[in-house]
Amino acid sequence: TSSPAVGVTATVADHEIRVGGPRLLEETGQDEIGVADEWRAEGAIILHVLRDGQVVGGLKLADEIRPESRNAVDALHALSVEVVMITGDAEAVANEVGRELGIDRVFAGVRPEDKSAKVSQLQEEGKRVAMVGDGVNDAPAMANASVGVAMGAASSAVALETADVALMSDDIGKVPFLIRLSRASSRIIRQNLIASLVIVGFLVPASLLGLQMGPVVFIHEGSTFLVVLNALRLLRYGNGDEHSGIAHESRPA
Repeated sequence: TSSPAVGVTATVADHEIRVGGPRLLEETGQDEIGVADEWRAEGAIILHVLRDGQVVGGLKLADEIRPESRNAVDALHALSVEVVMITGDAEAVANEVGRELGIDRVFAGVRPEDKSAKVSQLQEEGKRVAMVGDGVNDAPAMANASVGVAMGAASSAVALETADVALMSDDIGKVPFLIRLSRASSRIIRQNLIASLVIVGFLVPASLLGLQMGPVVFIHEGSTFLVVLNALRLLRYGNGDEHSGIAHESRPA
């Protein structure tokens, strides 16, 4: 059996074997193994193995940072986006990963049910939050965020259902592109809206002052053509593998 943020339990040869992190030790009142401080200083994740409630060993795990992660963080910073990591990992491990990747803020030791509260905390600071996740535990935080982004290839069904946007791969490097595409879309929508209002603002009084129907129709159709051409500029964001793999799904209000 498993317990979120605590560990897993199994029965082996009539012995209760439990494996878990710091909260497992807190729950059972046990102390860490002697080498734990040394492992922690190396930025490792430490799991303890208990047999019948007594510590009998430990496991040292190290996160392998994916090569594209640093590039993604740098790209987000170039877009003036603050990068925040919310994780259940121990503080020493999370801080080491955050330092290596250049992440701005790290919330470590966060239980799955508390991730949404961290999103609320950031929103109370006046920030618009895009939450990127892939699991059931991330879904409440994604729903609470301004935009929920699911890593499509590995996401659970709940995360995909909750998210506003699904990345069709587990490449975190798609997130900066998503932001660039969203900003470009908003910019072109504003441009088209302003252009349409200006043209309509000209045609209405011009027709009232006696402008022939033929020129009015020509100008109106021409403006529609220009709006379409302007919108087609978004196609350049779809060229190349770097700019592929995004699907949009609207979340019901």
